[in-house]
Amino acid sequence: MKKNHPFHLVTNSPWPILTSFILMNMMIGTISYFHQKKILLMTISQLILILSLYQWWRDVKRESSFKGDHTKIVKTLIKSGMILFILSEIMFFISFFWSFFHASLSPSIEIGMKWPPKGIYPFNPLEIPLLNTIILVSSGASITWAHHSLLSNKFKQTLSSLLMTMIMGLYFTGLQWWEYKEASFTIADSIFGSTFFMTTGFHGIHVIIGSIFIMCSTLSLMKMQMTKINHISLELAAWYWHFVDVVWMLLYLIMYWWNK
Repeated sequence: MKKNHPFHLVTNSPWPILTSFILMNMMIGTISYFHQKKILLMTISQLILILSLYQWWRDVKRESSFKGDHTKIVKTLIKSGMILFILSEIMFFISFFWSFFHASLSPSIEIGMKWPPKGIYPFNPLEIPLLNTIILVSSGASITWAHHSLLSNKFKQTLSSLLMTMIMGLYFTGLQWWEYKEASFTIADSIFGSTFFMTTGFHGIHVIIGSIFIMCSTLSLMKMQMTKINHISLELAAWYWHFVDVVWMLLYLIMYWWNK
């Protein structure tokens, strides 16, 4: 059929409705795990979700790289969607920081009218948190290097810097897991533990998602599916990673430094 417009009319796809049903099953499985300690449904749903999302994103990549459906206008709309998505994530973190300041600036009598509450020993900001800050800021520099290298047609530099970014993201996640393991308090220990683990954990999920995003861009580059003109996945991954960087800087100053 002849197309006389620059927009991408999405064809029929099973992945959106299938993903919706999988998410519903995963939520049921999560509730079952919380109440009955049955993890099977949640685990199976997570594995099927990964498979479904892989197939969905594979189709999007085909539409972009091989079918040429992502015109200049479509790319502009995709970027606009990414900006709105990041803004929605900013609202999430604002709510977490708001909750933290509400509890810390005017401690209630239930927590002894002091902050941190009695019996809570916060992390030393000059140990693992500082190392994580250095790692994440360095990874932000390396993904910027990757973007500029691709614009200069330096594919080897682009690949090496993307791999560096991915490794630093995984290293950050590993250190965060170690920090959780060694923590002297839990998410159930007062409003301090709740806000700390909710905020840092939510950020940690974003780091994992960003690492997967960068990994997909790296695979596209290795398959020669990315050029200095057509590299929107790398550009959006860089935006997302810088957003994660900025949130961590605020999180470090508020949750670690100011607390101590």
